[in-house]
Amino acid sequence: MTSTAADGLMPFFAMDILKQAKLLEGQGRTVCHLEVGEPGSAPAPAVRAAVAKAVENPQGYTNAKGLLELREGLAAYYQRNHGVAVDPELILATMGSSAGFILAFHTAFKPGARIAITRPGYPAYINTLFGLGFGIAEIPLTAENGWRLTGADIEAAYAREKFDGLLFASPANPTGACVSREQLAEIIATCEKLGVTLISDEIYHGLDYTGPCVSALELTQNAIIINSFSKYYCMTGWRIGWMVMPEALVRRAEILQQNLFISAPTLSQIAATVALGEVDYSEEQKAGYAATRDVLFNGLREIGFSLPHDSDGAFYAYAGIEKFSNNSMKFCEKMLDAIGVAATPGIDFDRVDGNRFVRFSFAGTRASVEEALVRMRTYLK
Repeated sequence: MTSTAADGLMPFFAMDILKQAKLLEGQGRTVCHLEVGEPGSAPAPAVRAAVAKAVENPQGYTNAKGLLELREGLAAYYQRNHGVAVDPELILATMGSSAGFILAFHTAFKPGARIAITRPGYPAYINTLFGLGFGIAEIPLTAENGWRLTGADIEAAYAREKFDGLLFASPANPTGACVSREQLAEIIATCEKLGVTLISDEIYHGLDYTGPCVSALELTQNAIIINSFSKYYCMTGWRIGWMVMPEALVRRAEILQQNLFISAPTLSQIAATVALGEVDYSEEQKAGYAATRDVLFNGLREIGFSLPHDSDGAFYAYAGIEKFSNNSMKFCEKMLDAIGVAATPGIDFDRVDGNRFVRFSFAGTRASVEEALVRMRTYLK
């Protein structure tokens, strides 16, 4: 399961664990799904109603940038939430954030360019970059610093190995770490000083437990912004996201979109347009995550996992397993097989030190998290 291709590609272990969990469920086993960052709730009722109405009509391609109504809704979102005026012509609807990353890499960088990413970090970053022929530079983060990136971290990494871009997320996956406005300003200033293009991954915006998330758009017009309806709006399988481009890059991104993807799915764009207005529903889901977060973190600490910090945002616990194992993959495989608790091995997020960690998601139901804790208390006693 952990084999590495010659170009550095590795499996997305969260998805491999999910696949194995589904096989067990097919055999009649019950599984507590704490492995994937997937909300347990459906989209808002108004979203589902709008799609049910729209599906009766022909659904053709949209403008490559996306429905104007959606892009205008996103512009209003930035004005309302971040006090920033964004031209809808700078916004592209994408097939999830995944397509946004592909468009961003090919739009902003020449073939073979090196992009910096944080470690630990979302595994698809490194695998997508390798798969597209780009190089990477890793910036290690530490629990002692709350898993937060600093300008000094960027400068030190750049001194070791120059890079052309930085891909950075706040809130982050797998740690849930968020940076403050001042810290984000320092990151942006450092990138501008070094001539590094910033790609700001903001897909967990809205899922904040310590204060409102700050968008890079509040501080610069030079960054590429990636966001998604998957997490806050409970729309993972709809595969709909968006990006905000600097004016100098938007036409190239549009051309690539035309050729790589044509446009984002029309029904998903209709759903997303309605979802933007369903904030009360999304906030209700967020309140549920916050309550489940407390249950999970308290339970994991009681069992013996190492968790020096609560997550600031997103819906993950990145827990140290030193008390139980030094091999996160074997730990997760054995736990899934023995007690039907699915979690993601830390090597998904950190190929160097990840064997010391496991990521648990609290995006699903509170009942599933509580049952998982009951099973782990017995299994790991």
